Amino acid sequence: MLLHRSSRQAFSLLDLLMILTVLAILIALLLPAVQGARGAARQMQCQNNLKQLALGCLMNENAQGHLPTGGWGAAWTGDYDLGFGRSQPGGWLYNTLPYMELAALHEMDKDLPLQAKNAAHLKRLETPIAVFHCPQRRPPLAYPWINSWSVANAGLPKVAARCDYAANGGDVYTSPGAPMSPKWKSAPPGDESGPATLADGGVKGSEDQSAKAKATFKAIDDAANGVIFCGSMIRFADITDGSSNTYLLGEKYVNPDFYTTGEDPGDNAAALVGDNRSVARWTFLPPLEDTAGYLAPWQFGSAHPRGFQTAFCDGSVRQISYTIDPEIQHLLGNRKDNKPVPMDGL
Repeated sequence: MLLHRSSRQAFSLLDLLMILTVLAILIALLLPAVQGARGAARQMQCQNNLKQLALGCLMNENAQGHLPTGGWGAAWTGDYDLGFGRSQPGGWLYNTLPYMELAALHEMDKDLPLQAKNAAHLKRLETPIAVFHCPQRRPPLAYPWINSWSVANAGLPKVAARCDYAANGGDVYTSPGAPMSPKWKSAPPGDESGPATLADGGVKGSEDQSAKAKATFKAIDDAANGVIFCGSMIRFADITDGSSNTYLLGEKYVNPDFYTTGEDPGDNAAALVGDNRSVARWTFLPPLEDTAGYLAPWQFGSAHPRGFQTAFCDGSVRQISYTIDPEIQHLLGNRKDNKPVPMDGL
């Protein structure tokens, strides 16, 4: 009797090793492409975020006659009942909320008594907003508030929503405490905090308090050459270099060691507060890619590998190389230097 041997042969150990080797090679070849596709998708989402924020700013200018004000300082958040002008302590992000289908968040403190109003402000500070975050860097969450100082019209947060985008303050650094000491009494801890009270900021204060607030805002306005800064009310007519030649917003630099901790001095305040290094940046220094171990709280930058993304005052969004000529970076931050910008050098 003849025995018929099956034509199906079992895989040898060598065969399996060869198959696994081929699979490993294919995965190694495909992985960069997958990662590249994910990176491109994140960058596209980041561009869309900047576009929405820029449109919110432009709609503010159309409705109020000026770009969103930079507010008073890091110790103040938005108050619906104080409008959109220089009396508004909240910063540019707060003022764009109603123009990005976030009106309910913007007016959640409307007509409330003081204690309830401050509680609403605190809740709003702690509310993450997806459009404020670059997906390449971190998710839209509330991150730890490690500061010892309170927000003057809200209280002491436990956590705070943050933002990966900053307004263009110009090519000269200004803040509620710069270029000269403010004439108003400052809130703790000073410097970028802003006035100590609403009255010190010129809201229903004494004649002396109002005069000091006006003098402080004027000194900052005289020194600043960006488009959004402490107490700013910049109109398109004030952007004499042209809206297509001037930054409006851009991604900000953050040390990746501190993405989620609040320890970066340019990322330690809440998103919805007034003018400070967490929500404004300047162009007197070059942009940088996020780099572990390095702090740069005045500069634009991002987690993207080739450049940071900006929105110009005409609403267009572009990627700017980290190797941009420093002089061109200066010019793009200054709204009124009346110097030509070689845009082909970007």
